[in-house]
Amino acid sequence: IGASICEELHKSNIDVMIHYRNSKEDAVYLKDKLNKIRVNSTDIVQGDLCKIDSYENIISNVIKRFGQLDYLVNNASSYFPTQIDNLNEDGWNDLISTNLKAPLFLCQAAAKFLKEQKGSIVNITDAKENNPKKNYIIYNLAKSGLVSLTRSLAIDLAPDVRVNAVAPGFIGTEILESIDPKKLEDMAKNIPVGRIGDVTDISNIVSFLASVESSYITGQVLHVNGGLTL
Repeated sequence: IGASICEELHKSNIDVMIHYRNSKEDAVYLKDKLNKIRVNSTDIVQGDLCKIDSYENIISNVIKRFGQLDYLVNNASSYFPTQIDNLNEDGWNDLISTNLKAPLFLCQAAAKFLKEQKGSIVNITDAKENNPKKNYIIYNLAKSGLVSLTRSLAIDLAPDVRVNAVAPGFIGTEILESIDPKKLEDMAKNIPVGRIGDVTDISNIVSFLASVESSYITGQVLHVNGGLTL
């Protein structure tokens, strides 16, 4: 999803800073791909979103490289189950840091620059934020908190910066590759539009929320799930 978002924004003539934690090879591949389309339009920055000192570093690298910051997309996310009988602090720190703490402090570090450009923030949450998934208690808490953060920032950063969120449903990423194809077919039958989502279903909406066409939209959570939660 993150790669698709980068590519979609890049199509709109937006220069892109790609953040990665461990996937340097993938980040370099995407950077090179986009720079072949438009020279010097893309770069990468490494950062562990569990560490507080990474947030200022990521934003400062954007400013050093491109001179301004117009959009911030908080897409990075840890995702794994946490059952109530085996909760631990390591799981809490990882899930809360990537899904909630990092978006908050990245927004803090970026706010001054976003205000200068009348910019936009888009947070990626989850279709299940109002309907928690069993045995994912910490992840559920983090994504629900991200929705609350979205609405709080929409108030606190207004009128200069708009803040919205996108809540994906079942999207055809590598996470679904381990699921039996027959089960995927059954899952698709239970979705009103009759299919699993594509990464472009998410990136198209992110691009829209970042654009001037959505200039009167802030504090909203757009559910992109084919009607899954109906």
